Amino acid sequence: MDEVIQVTQWLSSIPPRKKAKLFFFTTHADAPSPMVGSNDVDTHEETQLPLATTVALHNFKNIDEFLKKKVNTFSCYNVIENEITKTDYEYLRFYSACKYLEVVPPFLDLEKISAIQNKFEMTDEERDYRLLLDSADLVLEKVCDSLKPAGVSQMWTALRKDRNLIRGVKTIDIIGFFVDPNPTGIKECLFFFIVRFLQKADKINRVNTNRLERLIAQCDESSSCEEGKTIDFIIDSLRFYPTELYPFGFCLIMCVIEGRDGAMQEIEKTMEISRHLGMITHTEKNPTKETIELVKKELMKPKYQFYSSFTCWFMSHGDSNSMVLADGETIEREWFLTSFPDISTFQLKPKVFFMVSCRGANKFSLKGDEFEGQSATCDYYDIGSALISNRMLDITDSVRDISYVQPMMDTLVAYSTILDHLSGRANTHGSIYVDRACVLMSENISRGRSLTEILEHLSQDLHEILQETMDEDRIVYKQACHDDSFFRKTLKLPYTRHPKEDVHSAPQ
Repeated sequence: MDEVIQVTQWLSSIPPRKKAKLFFFTTHADAPSPMVGSNDVDTHEETQLPLATTVALHNFKNIDEFLKKKVNTFSCYNVIENEITKTDYEYLRFYSACKYLEVVPPFLDLEKISAIQNKFEMTDEERDYRLLLDSADLVLEKVCDSLKPAGVSQMWTALRKDRNLIRGVKTIDIIGFFVDPNPTGIKECLFFFIVRFLQKADKINRVNTNRLERLIAQCDESSSCEEGKTIDFIIDSLRFYPTELYPFGFCLIMCVIEGRDGAMQEIEKTMEISRHLGMITHTEKNPTKETIELVKKELMKPKYQFYSSFTCWFMSHGDSNSMVLADGETIEREWFLTSFPDISTFQLKPKVFFMVSCRGANKFSLKGDEFEGQSATCDYYDIGSALISNRMLDITDSVRDISYVQPMMDTLVAYSTILDHLSGRANTHGSIYVDRACVLMSENISRGRSLTEILEHLSQDLHEILQETMDEDRIVYKQACHDDSFFRKTLKLPYTRHPKEDVHSAPQ
């Protein structure tokens, strides 16, 4: 069959709502840049004009033409072996969006997709189409699904009132002031236009969503929300780090084994919990400074831009300022913590570091006969309120900026102990902190708990446990853990436990 006919039949088989979503996912706002084949031309018309004309004319002709153009580009595209191009990235996004929406063209060349994944050096686990979907776009899709056409129309009216923001934007004028979002698929096109417009105007991104939240807050709840949804529910969904679907993120486990009893148990526990959480995991046993530099270089590869979070477990001996590596050399803890968050592939994404080592020799000792022989170590800004806002500073958009971000933002560092103190270990099971952290995370999968809630529980749990030093003094003591958070959103654990065998769905 002629390819033109095939493409036409494929497009005619896609319902309008899915067609709007396919366009949205395919015109992803945060594509890696610069890339080979990217000429840095303003993509304003490519990403917004088809949406604007669809809303204005109630006609999907321009979106169809856009998708046809994409399909034709992919059909004629020859995969170059050595360099990653803009088309490589777009091809993977297009494929994953089609797979997610269950509208994969029967004529799509899956061998090209495998060849592109080879260029990205993707492992079998990383060839799961869900990795290629942008989790922030998936959250925005759910927000759209939670709103009725009237709700999106009210958002549009609120946006049009911000004259400073919309001045001189031609696509805004194409849509006009009054919109009928009721025809099938038009609500989605209007909502996605608002989102992409705010992104291009540097008003929102995957972390900073306040401007979008304020538009939603101006909607009338009785007429704007789908059944079972509320304005608060919709806004709350934007206040979590987007980590939808599989994988939950990338987990790096670095553990010094030499001279650390139970270290292999630590590795097994952290690997198991990371897999249950749906993370793709890499382990480095007995790391050296050279190892760390190689890992940092690896994490800069383009494929890591597809991950929605980064977690690192670092387990070793240490003191107040440094950590001991496998070859006896030491590295400054501060150097380690500040070098990883600055990696561009994980910018605007949550980064969690579990630092498991002593930070000194001090102990919170417990004295008295009742403690002798007892220890575990031997065994085993609310939107709305006018009254409040009238008394607060009026922070206008003109003094807000989301373009420049401190490297440590969106990072959380969890320490197994407080400064200058010991981090306890069991003789055979390794770090007690690692053990309790893994247990609590495992128990709270599917309960909707955030990581910070679990860390609070961990702090309580760990501080109840009596430990004993392994020297001849046999001092009974307690350990206190803590964390430093630079988070701007809440990081929730996934609702689904991910067995390892469920993650392979790469094209063959």
